[in-house]
Amino acid sequence: MSNVLSINNLSISFFSNEREDKIIHSISYHLNKNEILGIVGESGSGKSVSSLAILGLLPNKVSKITSGSILFENEDLTVLSSKGFQSIRGKKIAMIFQEPMSSLNPSMRCGRQVEEVLYQHTSLTKKEIKSETLLLFEKVKLPNPIRAYDSYPHEISGGQKQRVMIAMAIACKPEILIADEPTTALDVTVQNDIVDLLKEIQAETKMSIIFITHDLALISEIADRVLVMYKGNIVEQNTVASIFKSPQHNYTKALINSRPSLDTRLKTLPTIDDVLNENVSNEIISKEMRKKNHEEIYNKPPLLEVVNLEKEYISKSGWFGKPDFFKAVDNVSFKLYEGETLGLVGESGCGKSTLGNAILQLDKATSGSILFKGVDITKLNTAETIALRKDIQIIFQDPYSSLNPRITVGNAIMEPMKVHRLYNIEAECKAKVISILNRVGLSEDHFNRYPHEFSGGQRQRIGIARTVALNPKLIVCDESVSALDISVQAQVLNLLNELKSNFGFTYIFISHDLAVVKYMSDQLLVMNKGKVEELGDADVIYDSPKKEYTKKLINAIPKGL
Repeated sequence: MSNVLSINNLSISFFSNEREDKIIHSISYHLNKNEILGIVGESGSGKSVSSLAILGLLPNKVSKITSGSILFENEDLTVLSSKGFQSIRGKKIAMIFQEPMSSLNPSMRCGRQVEEVLYQHTSLTKKEIKSETLLLFEKVKLPNPIRAYDSYPHEISGGQKQRVMIAMAIACKPEILIADEPTTALDVTVQNDIVDLLKEIQAETKMSIIFITHDLALISEIADRVLVMYKGNIVEQNTVASIFKSPQHNYTKALINSRPSLDTRLKTLPTIDDVLNENVSNEIISKEMRKKNHEEIYNKPPLLEVVNLEKEYISKSGWFGKPDFFKAVDNVSFKLYEGETLGLVGESGCGKSTLGNAILQLDKATSGSILFKGVDITKLNTAETIALRKDIQIIFQDPYSSLNPRITVGNAIMEPMKVHRLYNIEAECKAKVISILNRVGLSEDHFNRYPHEFSGGQRQRIGIARTVALNPKLIVCDESVSALDISVQAQVLNLLNELKSNFGFTYIFISHDLAVVKYMSDQLLVMNKGKVEELGDADVIYDSPKKEYTKKLINAIPKGL
């Protein structure tokens, strides 16, 4: 096989306050023609930075390629000028970014954004460009190409936005496509569709793809070869089969083992540090232990009972348009018991977050009842609802946007404690916050720091600390680990289980990652188009799903080799 791209001894540094931090340490790899190369590693491993360097997209003034070469078509891209890159970007090497909503222009229609690339790099007429754009939308399997062409990004779903990005990337039939975390935060079925689509396009066009992700199981579904990055180094590279069947580096083994297994339920998930330090506990929660725990849980009266709950939205098209009624939650009923974790799954738009918001009283239900400790909380007045906030809390998906950037994390955790007047003395309140910070794996030193000074995993721990500070009875975890690296995810899941065990918390665990939901859940509630599709023991549903929709969700989980 001949190389289409060759990276040789590449080193990259970032600069701040006259200090130089070496981010990439003399890495070398090649990309073959007609090949899909997977690059895997956690945040900070250097996988995205090294790929941005290929397109000359490293931030100016704060970063620099300090050594090495990037050879494409016998030209070293590290010495290419900005003008030189204009004929390469989009035409010969294209990129799909992680977050399509922030990569697409919100003020331009989707069709126009794809057309821009064709205007830049082709000599087609206006009519031909529109025709080519609609053909591209068909190729990426947008359900209604004409509607997508005329839509703004906010008017289509996350999966559809990602398809628009792919259409833009393949518009000029590039030789290389760099896909940087193109499926992160997408539903498992949508993720499956995007992976299948990229494989299909690659087989048809014979272009080479660099597929970047932190999920090794996902890499196994798409890549021919894999290279594993850790702290700016390539620690291992081989075929997919070799990486999965006989990983050589402990970091690779850690990435494989940190993901919850669908077959066995470990008491504690191994983190990267556990594997690297050979400190892995293989204690399994047996079926007998699980059965005994369930007997204890389900012999009590329910903590929460949702009865025939409905949430309807009304939308009008224009001043005189006929109103449209849409049921986001449609006649949902279930019981939740103290000490239980209920997994809530389904595709985007199925109503799972709307249901969570109704239980939290953040969005009032249209009809039905929600009984918490026997009291219908849909009928509470404002003062009673505020008092209820102490007992029912939420851990958000994105802790950074849920924390005030101008308030130190210590004060952010103290704030709800003061609202509910849990402590009379400030010093007592502060001592409790420090105790909670220690409990979630942080320290007293973190009390006076601001949210931007923490990593994503640490911010999620702060969000958890803020939630548990009130010692609630019920916690809704809404996609609370979906954007985390696999080992940080393992740490947070272990923490949630430890807190549940120590404080007797009850969880509603909402996620699109079905492997994680199975690991965490006692019962599983599958939602589809606002309705309950299937409800029962999580293990039973995973082993033998009754409904076709549930089977489709489970079959879409990346299994690894």
